[in-house]
Amino acid sequence: MNQAKIGKFLAELRKENGMTQEQLAEKLNVARRTISRWETGNNMPDIDILIEHSDLYAVDLREILNGERKSEKMKNEIKETVLQAVDYTTTESEKYNHRVRICNSIALLFLVVYMLFKDTTLYVQNEVVSIIIDVALGVSLGMLLTGFVFSGRYGIKIRAFKQRIFKRQ
Repeated sequence: MNQAKIGKFLAELRKENGMTQEQLAEKLNVARRTISRWETGNNMPDIDILIEHSDLYAVDLREILNGERKSEKMKNEIKETVLQAVDYTTTESEKYNHRVRICNSIALLFLVVYMLFKDTTLYVQNEVVSIIIDVALGVSLGMLLTGFVFSGRYGIKIRAFKQRIFKRQ
């Protein structure tokens, strides 16, 4: 516990509330000189006086004992952490969505190939070509369906399940 830091913080709180040392001394029923000693860090108030400070200034007792406001510092730290998490999530999401878009593009390409060859004589007369074109249709529909599922709300659940399985191995 840094007495000088706590004393400086107590002085700061008193000034923020527009009080003089004499006014504070009257409220706490102590001498002005005692307030001065606390604020310079020469002496420390008893715990019951610290609790009175906490109530008077509407700050947490831990903040007084640490000699600094934790709430502002914590808010900044939490904000920074959230921003980092959002940035990470956005980056991962962009990578994933890029893969899904590539998969959907290939599926659409196969679908266009199917549509181009479906009504031609090559498709009707050549059994090998018709099998290849039908497989292309199946692959394209499967890829599109998979892309829609993975880009929807179930995709998150599927990815989480997949990660749990791979972590076990």
